[in-house]
Amino acid sequence: MEDQRKIDVLLNDKSIQKFDTIYTQLEELIKIKFPAVNFSIAEMNEAIRTHLQGRNMEEYGLWVYYPWSKRLVHTLYEEEFVSVRTNRNQLKITKEEQDILRTKTVGIIGLSVGQSIALTMAMERICGTIKLADFDTAELSNLNRIRTGIHNLNINKTVIAAREIAEIDPFIDVKIYQEGLTDQNMEDFMLGTSKLDVLVEVCDGLDIKINSRIAAKKFRIPVIMETNDKCMLDVERYDINENYPILHGLIYEAEVHSLDNLSGEDRMNLVKQIVNVENLSARMLDSFGAMGKSIRSWPQLASSVTMGGAVTTDVTRKILLGEDVVSGRCYFDIDEVLRNNSMYNN
Repeated sequence: MEDQRKIDVLLNDKSIQKFDTIYTQLEELIKIKFPAVNFSIAEMNEAIRTHLQGRNMEEYGLWVYYPWSKRLVHTLYEEEFVSVRTNRNQLKITKEEQDILRTKTVGIIGLSVGQSIALTMAMERICGTIKLADFDTAELSNLNRIRTGIHNLNINKTVIAAREIAEIDPFIDVKIYQEGLTDQNMEDFMLGTSKLDVLVEVCDGLDIKINSRIAAKKFRIPVIMETNDKCMLDVERYDINENYPILHGLIYEAEVHSLDNLSGEDRMNLVKQIVNVENLSARMLDSFGAMGKSIRSWPQLASSVTMGGAVTTDVTRKILLGEDVVSGRCYFDIDEVLRNNSMYNN
C-alpha cells in the first residue's frame, strides 16, 4: 500500500517523465513462452489478456524511478524481466547457466577500462551483484574511452557506471565504493554481504594492484587483469591454487612489501616489469618514453577499452561457470592476427 502511494505521487508529478511500454514487454514475454507460434494481433491480445488473469495492465508489473534523470519507467516483474532480457543469450548461454550466473558476484577495481567491463557484464547479465571501486571523477579527457555525457563531468566514476547499469537492468545489485579500494574497506569489498566470485583489477594504482591481489590470494578469489595494449589479459586462479605467485611471479615478493619506500622511477620500473615492457606495442613504447614530457599518462583508446570489456566478460563468464581457465597471460592482438592473415598479406 505504501509503495502504491509513492507510485501515485510520482505518476501525478508533472516534472517527471513517464515511460510505459508494458504492452510491448508483455508481447515479448508471450513470444518467448511460445517461440514456435506466429501470433496475429487478435491472438496476441487474447494471449496477453489470459496472462494478466483479469489484472489491470496499468497496474501490472513494477515502476522504476530514476531520480538523477527524473524518469519513471513501467516494467515487468523481476522474473519476467530477466527472462525476456536474457532470452537472446540462448543458447550461447543456456537457461541453466543464466540461473547459475545470477547467483554470482563480481568486483571491479578501476572504472575507466572497468566501465566497459561493468556495462558488458550487465548487458550479458553474467552476475547478479557487481561491486565497483574507484575514487576518481569523470574528466573531459576521460571521454575518449568512458561512455558517458559531458553532463556527468566531476561525478564519481562508480556512480556513472552504477546509474547506467540500473537503466539497463534495475534488478542487478550494484554496490559502489566511491572512496576507491582502501585498507579499511578491502575486506568488505572482497567478502561483505556476498563474497566475490571473480575480482577484475583494472586500476592504475600500483599499491592497490598489489594489495588487492594479496587479499584475493588470502580469500582464494580468482583475479583477472586486462591491459588494453594488445588486449593483454592476465588470469590468476588463487581459487584453485592458493600458492600461485602474485602477477605470475613477475615481481619479487620482497618488492610487494616495500612499495612505500620506492621512488617514482622505481615504481615506473616495477610497472614495466609487470607489463613486460618488451612485449608492448611500438606506439605504447613510444608513449612510455613521452610520459611526463609531451604527454601526461599512457594512452587508452575507446576501441581497445571496448574490446577489453568484451574479452574480460567472456573469460569471467567461463570462470564463473566452472570452465577450464588456467592461470597465465595471453594476448588478443588485432595487429598480430592481421599480420598472420593471408588476405592482409596479399
